[in-house]
Parts: sequence; structure tokens; C-alpha cells
Amino acid sequence: MELVLKEIERYAGRHTGPVPRLLKELERETIERTGMANMLTGSVEGSFLKMLVRISGARRVVEIGTFTGYTALMIAAGLPEEAELTTMEISKRFAEIAERYFKKSPDRKKIKMVLGPAKDSLKGIADESIDFIFIDADKGSYPLYYGESKRILKRGGIIAADNALWYGRVLDPQDDDSRAVRRFNEIVKTDKDVEKVLLTIRDGVYLIRKK
Repeated sequence: MELVLKEIERYAGRHTGPVPRLLKELERETIERTGMANMLTGSVEGSFLKMLVRISGARRVVEIGTFTGYTALMIAAGLPEEAELTTMEISKRFAEIAERYFKKSPDRKKIKMVLGPAKDSLKGIADESIDFIFIDADKGSYPLYYGESKRILKRGGIIAADNALWYGRVLDPQDDDSRAVRRFNEIVKTDKDVEKVLLTIRDGVYLIRKK
């Protein structure tokens, strides 16, 4: 079964639009310097997010968890010239890699990096001022990030939360991160203020629209 899923994932990748050379370079460096290939969104999910921001008409976007910048670059490519993506990262090591690639990108003017704990950075954003939010950071804080995201999100705005399936561990959580993701999923499921669908793209993307 696992082999079939991997083959399907590769098949989906071959039938998704190509990513720029800069992102391929970033992917290689990320793997070489961090060994954390699983933390990259990859071409399929990245292209999905790029298309989402484009068709939603988003102008102000927040990304919680930059890592090395792959997703930020994909999202920025889907935004119009006057738009702004604020991406938040706690690790100076990862932020340094991301900043180097942001500077090389034709979309660099759209991206603003904020270094520090996202729970603190989010407090400085006004209520109902953001069009689109991508959550992909420490799993234990997902419930907190969701509450803050709902506060700053405009009505009709979209939240996309990565790793909502957490490698299948949400079915029988045995550790704190797994329990936090499962709790986050249950919070969203029972939230009457939003429309939602849990997609099986890669490791699960919970797509949420604020009513």
C-alpha cells in the first residue's frame, strides 16, 4: 500500500506544473544542510497553495512557519505585485537560508520575514486584516495558532493548515504532537464559524474558510 501511495505521489508530481530553478536549488540545499526533506511542502502542495492564493484574490497573507522558504516563494509567486506575505520563523538557521533565496527571487518585494516566536508576532496583527493564512509550524501550538488565525482573518478569508493527518498518527495519537494535531482537527471540525474540508494532499491539508 505504501508503495502505491508513493507511486501516486510521484505521478501527481509529474502532472503538476514545473517549479522554477531557484526552488529546485533551494530544495537541494535544504536536504543537504538540514536533512529534513519531509519538512518541504514539495511541488504539488506548493503549487496547490500558489493556485489557492491566486484564485482567492488574496492581498495580505501570513505564513506561520517559514522553514527554508520554499512555501513562501511558491505563495509569493501567486500574489499580485502590490500584495504582501509576512512569513514567521523562530529558527535563525532556517531563516538565514530562506532570506538568501528570497533575495534571489523576482517576488522578493512581496515577502517580509519576521524572526521570533509566531505566538508573539501574531499579536501585532490587527483583527480581520488578513486574507489567507498558511499554518506549518510546531504542532503543539496548532490550537493556539488557529485561534489567532481566526482573529486576524477577514470574513471569507482562508486558512490552510499543513500536516493535518500527521503521518496517520492522528488516528491513534501516542505523543504530544500527535495529540495536539488531533485536538486541532477536532476544534476545526466542531467550529460553526467556518466551512472546512480535510484534504489528503501529501500529509493532509485542512482547508478552512471563515464565514
